Amino acid sequence: MRRAALLRGVNLGGRTLLMTDLKAIAEGLGFVRVETLLASGNVIFDAKQSGPEIEALLEAALERHGLKTDVMVRDLAEIRAVIAANPFADAALDHPSHVLVTFHRDPFPSDRIARLAEVHDGPERLHAVGRELYTDFLGKQQMRDSKLLQGMSKAKFPKVATARNWNTVTKFATLLEP
Repeated sequence: MRRAALLRGVNLGGRTLLMTDLKAIAEGLGFVRVETLLASGNVIFDAKQSGPEIEALLEAALERHGLKTDVMVRDLAEIRAVIAANPFADAALDHPSHVLVTFHRDPFPSDRIARLAEVHDGPERLHAVGRELYTDFLGKQQMRDSKLLQGMSKAKFPKVATARNWNTVTKFATLLEP
């Protein structure tokens, strides 16, 4: 089955990983038709293992390579469901690079958005569906100036997660096609 693996925090804050190395690591695990997307830790491949098995295999291989990070895996049906569930379709058309989907390993805790409102009063729109959290930053300036990450930390948002902008999410759907 074709899958996308999304690595958390790659090529940010000194945590570097060449995409050629990521591709070689995935191929070393026996994955085939391996390709990377952007330099932010996205790899697409065919594998027989389940999503959780792939996450564990990649995390262990990356740690052997010197990078301890979390990995979230999604297949085409899951990515299509993420796209279909987007509550901010208007924003995705207007400013797709400022609409983020945060992929979590487990379902997003239903009380966290309400808890965020207690510690953060920014204008961003947030909505959770299953394991994904959608965030509309309302444009480039707002995203740059946002204090949302600090609020998420105070509200104890799950740490095993990684975000991708809407443009990248839709590219996953294309690359996951058989």
